[in-house]
Amino acid sequence: MIRLRDLRAEDSEHLFLWRRRPEVDRWMHGAAFQTFEQHERWFDALRDDRDRRGWIITFDERPAGLLTLGGVTGADRRGEWGWYIGEDWARGRGAGRAAQALGLERAFDAFALEKVCAEVMADNEAALRVQAAAGFRREGYLRAHLIKDGRRRDVVRLGLLAQEWAERRGRLTAELVARGLLPLGVNGA
Repeated sequence: MIRLRDLRAEDSEHLFLWRRRPEVDRWMHGAAFQTFEQHERWFDALRDDRDRRGWIITFDERPAGLLTLGGVTGADRRGEWGWYIGEDWARGRGAGRAAQALGLERAFDAFALEKVCAEVMADNEAALRVQAAAGFRREGYLRAHLIKDGRRRDVVRLGLLAQEWAERRGRLTAELVARGLLPLGVNGA
């Protein structure tokens, strides 16, 4: 079962180690922090930021990844979204799709956002598929947008409107409940 829980002080070490893993880092903007102290400053700033939220993705009560949502207090009602699965054992088992559904519920219901945006590296086909399954649409293609591992990388800009999520959420969450990835009762499933 996938759940989102608030960040705790003890999560900082998990996040530091996950972010440094090559299979996670290769898809992230920027480089992983070189020291734990640098990471701790980032972690404390995330927890203290009123406009940004972060949650640990748990899989059967075990920490498995991170989901963040920025822009929760903005006047435009538009959030910026990011997530990853940090544990090898949790990848390829639907954890990302389920965590994304829970995160979108929070974005559109709890925070009353009207749009959620994301940026995904253009060659991250798995992430693009998962985002598309939730209803995200491509809104832009940013050529040579960032430098990763010494080379320029293209990025796809994605967006999902609250109404689009409302049209898709019942079917998607029912599927995830049937697979045992979400608790019964998410969106009435």
